[in-house]
Amino acid sequence: MMSKTVSVLAAIVVAGVAQADVITQWNFNTESTMASIGAGTASLVGGTTATFAAGGPSDPAATDRAWNTSTYAAQNTGSGTRGVAFFVDVSNYTNINISFDHRFSNTSNRFADVQITTDGGTTWTSIGGYENTLGGDQWLVRSADLSAVSGVSNNSLFGFRVMSVFGPAGGYVASNPGSNYATSGTWRFDYVTVEGTFIPTPGAMGLLALGTLMAGRRRR
Repeated sequence: MMSKTVSVLAAIVVAGVAQADVITQWNFNTESTMASIGAGTASLVGGTTATFAAGGPSDPAATDRAWNTSTYAAQNTGSGTRGVAFFVDVSNYTNINISFDHRFSNTSNRFADVQITTDGGTTWTSIGGYENTLGGDQWLVRSADLSAVSGVSNNSLFGFRVMSVFGPAGGYVASNPGSNYATSGTWRFDYVTVEGTFIPTPGAMGLLALGTLMAGRRRR
């Protein structure tokens, strides 16, 4: 189920990510959808399939791999029904930020929509889309600041997904202007990262205050 779009499209940018704690990250270097840092679930949506291939620009690893997805919807059908999804428990974290590298093959669709859920996937809300204007076989680096989006912080049921959608004129549009859209076109994902600021528990805050008090007394 989809709800209305949240207006944070301006946050979907080619940009660096502010310093924060990495909650979960997928680098796919072991050719697995298991998280490389933290815990979470990466899944295919709507009938897409996947293999693994060379990775993107953000991962510094010498052996860099990425999740290479294919089997997207036929032309003029199923806009917003196929893509990839990531679920991460962000309990005890605020100022959530997501980022990822996204590569478009020549015949892949050039239009993507990023959606979030705060209820484990029952309802999805678009936070904005983006277009690959660089042509085929190109990587884009994407990030979105969700710190102002209601319901995201401190949520055990948070998730986001990247979905293939029709272009403004209707239908899917090949990333390479000289190619035709094909269901076998690939979207490749790498260095998928969820970050946030840790929220100390009341007990931890009390211990911090006590430690500060004791340190002050020792200085006197």
